This record gives sequence, structure tokens and C-alpha cells, in this order.
Amino acid sequence: MTRLFKIIATLEGVSLLSLLFIAMPLKYIYDMPEYVQAVGMAHGLLFIVYIVLASILKAELKWPIGKFLIICIASVIPFGTFYIEYKYFKNISNENS
Repeated sequence: MTRLFKIIATLEGVSLLSLLFIAMPLKYIYDMPEYVQAVGMAHGLLFIVYIVLASILKAELKWPIGKFLIICIASVIPFGTFYIEYKYFKNISNENS
């Protein structure tokens, strides 16, 4: 489960950065809103999966509420999921989870 969460966290982070730094500028500078629709949908789905997996891991790993909230809030901050993955999951073995 931890390995899946790390993958989703990376994808969610990339989708947020793509939305903010590629799709949004294309929409407002070059009048190309179709990229925001596609990237926004992908980001929304990944965000939901990220939060659901974080909730599951909270129960499985018995995270304190503070840690859980930090992990959830990081998903809306650019580069936040990368920081969370590094800080909280760098020492967790993929084979054990």
C-alpha cells in the first residue's frame, strides 16, 4: 500500500505542477483552455485517490491526526507531495508495505 501511495503522490504532484505551470499559462496567455480541462480532470482524480490512500494508510499505520493533516494539506501545495514522500516515506521499505 505504501508503494502505491508513493506512486500516486508523485503523479499527483506532477499533475499539480502541470496544471499550474503549463495548462494555466496556456489557457490565459495563449487562449487554449482545453489543456486545463484535461490536466485538471487528471489532477482531480489523482487528488481524490491520494486523499483516500492517505486515509487508508492513516488507519493501517496508526498515524497521529497531525501527521495525517500535514500529508493531506501538502497535496494542495506545489512540490508538497514530493516533500512528504521524502520526509515521511524515505525510510519505509516498499517490500514491507
